[in-house]
Amino acid sequence: MKRTLWLALAALAIAAYLVFALIWTGTQASHAVCQGIDIEITDTVGHGFVTTREIANELGPWNNAPSRTLDSIDIDSMERLLNTIDKIENVSVTRTTDSRIHLRVNPMHPVARVWDSGRSYYINREGKRITANARYHTDVPVITGTFDSVFQPTALLPLIDYIEADSTWSSLITMIKTDRRHNVILIPMIRGHVINFGSIANIPDKFSRLHRMYTEVLPVKGWNYYDTLSVKWDGQVVATRRHNKLPAPAVIVDDGSDDDVGDIGTMLIDTDDGKQSQKTQKTKP
Repeated sequence: MKRTLWLALAALAIAAYLVFALIWTGTQASHAVCQGIDIEITDTVGHGFVTTREIANELGPWNNAPSRTLDSIDIDSMERLLNTIDKIENVSVTRTTDSRIHLRVNPMHPVARVWDSGRSYYINREGKRITANARYHTDVPVITGTFDSVFQPTALLPLIDYIEADSTWSSLITMIKTDRRHNVILIPMIRGHVINFGSIANIPDKFSRLHRMYTEVLPVKGWNYYDTLSVKWDGQVVATRRHNKLPAPAVIVDDGSDDDVGDIGTMLIDTDDGKQSQKTQKTKP
């Protein structure tokens, strides 16, 4: 009985000591002088959209933290300030045992750049808008159009994902234009025609039909023979013949790109998965 009592008292004493030690060390640590600020950017995608230098610039009054005690630095306010920056997904700010402040910054990951009624901004997958300016630039698909609360740029993400997942289509399609949900236009790198994609329904089937057009028809008819290729209607490709001469480009640069156009058919053949369904092709006179 006595032994049990002594063990209980010893356990209670150890617990009290641990509580006291934690409080004492925490108090001592909070009065210690800050030894510096460490910034960790968790950019797993590698966009480089946010850098440690830019985050340091955003700290403003906290840049003098290394000359202050840890308890005088309001890390909660620092965290709230950084979380208001549109280029940042979230930030966590903690004090470390070596008297430093650690910032773990998860930057926004833009999936497209939008040109909307004269404004330009990036969006992430959740639709959060990120101001586009000269300081922050990343190479992502470009969307142009007019958007509102009903029709948001994020509605085009399934189409963007499909294009980006295919190296050939991502190289061929340079821009997506739209004025409403059911009228999406793809701008290819081949000068002279556009692709009327219609809505973003049946994406694989529409690209399957485009694949056949690029590999079986355009190499024969000529790359500038049509001004519009349309796959908006099920089971067909409707091509509109060009009636006006294609105007000369504003700037002529001899970079050998003409040779590349002749190879587009071959390039697309390499992506054929052998599952093309039989589709009819209609040409408007």
